[in-house]
Amino acid sequence: MNTDTGTGRTAPGGSDRPALARCVAIETAKFAAAYWGRSPLLSRAGELAGPDAFTDLLGAAAVDELLSRRGLRTPFLRVADQGTVLPAGRFTGGAGAGAEIGDQVHDDKVLRLYAGGATLVLQGLHRIWPPLIDFAGRLGAELRQPVQINAYLTPPGNQGFATHYDTHDVFVLQVEGAKRWRVHEPVLPDPLERQPWGGRADEVAATAEGAAALDTELHPGDVLYLPRGWLHSAAAVHGRSLHLTVGVRALTRYAIVEELLALATEDRRLRASLPYGLDVTDPDAVEPELTETVEALRDWLCAAEPQAVAERLRSRAWSAARPAPVAPLAQLDFAERLGAADRIAGRAGLRWRLSGDGGDRVVLQLADRTLRFPAYCAAAVRAALGGEPVRVGDLPGLDDDADRLVLGRRLLREGLAVPA
Repeated sequence: MNTDTGTGRTAPGGSDRPALARCVAIETAKFAAAYWGRSPLLSRAGELAGPDAFTDLLGAAAVDELLSRRGLRTPFLRVADQGTVLPAGRFTGGAGAGAEIGDQVHDDKVLRLYAGGATLVLQGLHRIWPPLIDFAGRLGAELRQPVQINAYLTPPGNQGFATHYDTHDVFVLQVEGAKRWRVHEPVLPDPLERQPWGGRADEVAATAEGAAALDTELHPGDVLYLPRGWLHSAAAVHGRSLHLTVGVRALTRYAIVEELLALATEDRRLRASLPYGLDVTDPDAVEPELTETVEALRDWLCAAEPQAVAERLRSRAWSAARPAPVAPLAQLDFAERLGAADRIAGRAGLRWRLSGDGGDRVVLQLADRTLRFPAYCAAAVRAALGGEPVRVGDLPGLDDDADRLVLGRRLLREGLAVPA
């Protein structure tokens, strides 16, 4: 798997540093052992890269460009007022002549809502804003987890959302202004995505009335890490506030349970029909069926193969993350003129696995498809996708440059390798 996280770029916020090091002010090992999935962590700008730490990722000018010149559509923008998400029709409409689009963001409508105290939520910026596409790719590669990024722009003195919890971990990166955060202990530790806070709204509200576990202001360059389930609310102070919320959707043990149950369809005992005429509302009638089912499930679980579970988890994890963007036209142009002296590298963030098929072919497994190559190409494919740039004429295991160029062009056209 390609785990290259280098960018070759520098910026005021330090984009040449490891992405996680921009978010936490302690060593990765300590963060993993003491905080990841367990407890909040506040890292101050002075411990990180200073108040300009995240100006390379997003700023007020970038927000204006996104809202006015990028043709945003829902759901890339949400607007919240007094804790209520407004209908999209309040800030979207037709795109004008030549574009049959009815839900494009209207900048003048957004202007009026924001001036009236509404909070703007730019969603999915890891898919549409280049600096955040790159940052999300690097952080996701380091954490080996899918990453999503939203931006929250809150007017002075306003609060976009009531106290709630998220079902994924978050890093809050304060970009501009200041925001007061009140954080409370979970009412449901480690909630799953199917367990949102709305189902426990009364308990959340009651807990929020008590003493906060953390009550602090975030200023530019500060970062707050919150594991899933921790209650939080935030209000802008001292002017408008702009912050990024980086969401990390970690796999859980329940994901293993789900995949085990999916694999249990292979067991005939567990596929058996319930007895004819069984009254499923009668506990006494259900009890013997439940006992036999539990016994069958126990027997099957004891024989479960880790490899089969790992395959299903791999499919789930790979499909949730995207590799770095690829430029189709430039990619094809480069492939057409490819020479033995040209250098290529595996596409950053690409998930792949190469294995034999028991014959004269090797199988390249990807998130969305499977490709096959002659077995003698195995070493060259590994070298091309392994993370480090390689000269096409140096691809190993092939007899001549003609074969190397054929393979190189195929990898480029498939979007697996890119020009280095």
